[in-house]
Amino acid sequence: MRKKVTVVGGGFVGSTTAQRIVDKGLADVVLTDILEGVPAGRALDMLQSTPITRADARAAGISTAGGDYTATANSDIVVVTAGFPRKPGMSRDDLLKANYDVIKMVIESVVKLSPNAILIMVTNPLDAMVQAAYKLSGFPKNRVMGMAGVLDSARMSTFVATELNVSVENVHSFVLGGHGDDMVPLPRYSNVAGIPLPDLLPKERIDAIVERTRKGGAEIVALLKTGSAYYAPSAAVVEMVSAILQDKKKILPCATYLEGEYGIKGLFVGVPVKLGEKGVEQVIEIKLTPEENAALQKSAAAVRELVTVLGV
Repeated sequence: MRKKVTVVGGGFVGSTTAQRIVDKGLADVVLTDILEGVPAGRALDMLQSTPITRADARAAGISTAGGDYTATANSDIVVVTAGFPRKPGMSRDDLLKANYDVIKMVIESVVKLSPNAILIMVTNPLDAMVQAAYKLSGFPKNRVMGMAGVLDSARMSTFVATELNVSVENVHSFVLGGHGDDMVPLPRYSNVAGIPLPDLLPKERIDAIVERTRKGGAEIVALLKTGSAYYAPSAAVVEMVSAILQDKKKILPCATYLEGEYGIKGLFVGVPVKLGEKGVEQVIEIKLTPEENAALQKSAAAVRELVTVLGV
């Protein structure tokens, strides 16, 4: 029997995530949205592409405007992308309370029908939303996580590959911390074909890449004018989904609940974890320099501020 993934939110991020999962044949997908017709239409379009992509996965779309999530029952993974989008000049913090209300309704609805699911949060501000989902769901910490580090690391890798004119397959970047301006790219742990990044680029070029990585999402928002990134975020979600459904034991940077690791307690922060069929199966602790640790603690403090505002 194929696995089942529910994607909540039929906008660009959600629908592209659903499409990638179906194209890869990873699972049957249920796409939900509060709009009438849109999720069903997009799912039908995806389904009609499967004879061409040679994927036997099924796609279905439902409107949850009336609060009926029955079609999502017994999902193995629930990906939550629903929420208000970020607009030009809008900080992630501005989204906080509006998107909390959306998340509260969604989480309370889906967990009743899929009590054994793994939750992957994508809605911004990511770190606060995943903390809220953890509290609202009552799920164990290994089954609630946030997509951030995979995306931020991919952005950094893109800029490194472009700078050095090398294949992206050679580049491995490493970004920790919250999904925002205080994220912590780690050049010392980033490499090109195993060669440490500091051995290949001067500090000023690395600093420029780090800064562009931190502002990667805002740069796209400014260019689009109306909307935000969705190709790279959806690809990042699917890498996590694949690691879980295929029990890959893959080490990826994700927002996970820390209980003393890295000196952080009771907070979701982006760190490397081992992803497998049980969700977050291990938090990987790496040695940080005093400067790197200070940056991570600053990032965690920014997340804690948002969490405190929400009271979760």
